[in-house]
Amino acid sequence: MKRLFIAAGVFLATQATAETPVLTVYTYDSFVSDWGPGPAVEAAFEEVCDCDLQFVAAGDGASLLSRLRLEGERSKADVVLGLDTNLTAAARETGLFAPHGIEAELDVPRPEAWQDELFLPYDWGYFAFVHDRENLPQPPESLEELAESDVSIVIQDPRSSTPGLGLLLWVKAVHGERAEAIWEGLSDNIVTVTPGWSEAYGLFLEGEADMVLSYTTSPAYHRIAEEDDSKVAAIFPQHYMQIEVAGKLATSTQPELAEQFLSFMITDAFQSVIPTTNWMYPVVSPEGGLPDGFDAPLAADKALLFAPDEVPAQRDAALAEWLRALSK
Repeated sequence: MKRLFIAAGVFLATQATAETPVLTVYTYDSFVSDWGPGPAVEAAFEEVCDCDLQFVAAGDGASLLSRLRLEGERSKADVVLGLDTNLTAAARETGLFAPHGIEAELDVPRPEAWQDELFLPYDWGYFAFVHDRENLPQPPESLEELAESDVSIVIQDPRSSTPGLGLLLWVKAVHGERAEAIWEGLSDNIVTVTPGWSEAYGLFLEGEADMVLSYTTSPAYHRIAEEDDSKVAAIFPQHYMQIEVAGKLATSTQPELAEQFLSFMITDAFQSVIPTTNWMYPVVSPEGGLPDGFDAPLAADKALLFAPDEVPAQRDAALAEWLRALSK
């Protein structure tokens, strides 16, 4: 009898587990790291969704799109979180995304560049080169000065990394037809090109380069989490923006949960953890404001951003220039 009771209990527990819906969210590696937003977001969403939220890491942001293209309609993802406005035109062309149906007032510069029925922003920031003020007390003050200097840098591959693509478009936006010449100047500054942000930043912290392509907000991590103010973002005349977005797949087996997650994404429970876990600006101001030690955004006149439908042509030309310059 006891054995039968135990067997029945196991059956009921298994049945309950089977009935718990699973929401699968593809994202990038750093989002789901122990120090990233993933653990806090998972716990907070599961409190309100009566579901099992499962994050699947897929490299850097650009790698997400490559994986989706490979999987197509067979993808097990319900939501993709971690593309940016430099990738949304290409993501739209896959035909894999469905409208999110969410209307919200979001605190993001250049609203004309992100309003999209398929993709909803969750954070944003500015690309920048980060350095250690003690090792490099007088950094270059522009992309051109950096190209003319002997300062060593680590950057990310624009074919697999959203920061890498951001730098490609940053150089193109500032220098236009002179972009290839700037890359020729930068080619001897580059120590290595990594697949993603995590590898590049790790090499910088290990002292392998003077500067690393990251964000103006990256030093806030060192100030707040490590009480270290030695890391600084070099401020140039203009910086290229990144607006990170999420979207639900049309093939999702949990469309209502996917919509619930996207709506949750712009609530305070999600947005309040972004500054001190993803180290970016939230798209909805947290109830307590930005934490102490987190710099205010740069002035709007420093913001550069190609509209999503302009990116493919700009990217193709810039990538060809990049490859030519770095192969010489």
